Amino acid sequence: MPTPTFDHLAPEKKDRITTALLTEFSQYGLADAQVARIVTAAGIARGAFYKYFADLTDAYQYLYGVALSEIHQAIPSEARNGDLMTDYQAVVQFVDQVSNSRYYRLIQRHFTQNESLVPAPPLAPATMPATAWAAMVLSHATIKEILLAPDQQAAALQRLRTALAALAS
Repeated sequence: MPTPTFDHLAPEKKDRITTALLTEFSQYGLADAQVARIVTAAGIARGAFYKYFADLTDAYQYLYGVALSEIHQAIPSEARNGDLMTDYQAVVQFVDQVSNSRYYRLIQRHFTQNESLVPAPPLAPATMPATAWAAMVLSHATIKEILLAPDQQAAALQRLRTALAALAS
């Protein structure tokens, strides 16, 4: 996560750095990303980068978190209420939001190159009901499948709908 120094930057400078990160991580996988290109694009010193982030992985995780937050915020809360069949609608809306966002290439590259290079997100709590857990896993797998093979979107969504209906019964 970024340092408190980054958190206290002027919004314009923070936006400039975030945009530079987005450009870099949309064009290059984490393994090929370079601090030199980021600092040049952001107009900051190399040392400043390390005052804001521990390393490239830290900067990537920050940006990926920003992307997911922005995309999730655009999905109406009623589509995220935990009902199994509305989970389907949330997936459809998430895919639409990603496809029409400036983060599309970043998230696509996450699944093709970066997912194995960053720490895994926390596991679902053991107290999560089995059906909710299954719906979450199926939803995330469907999103990944659609981003990796957009031409298979209709089939992936139909399979998800069928699976969620089976879970609901």
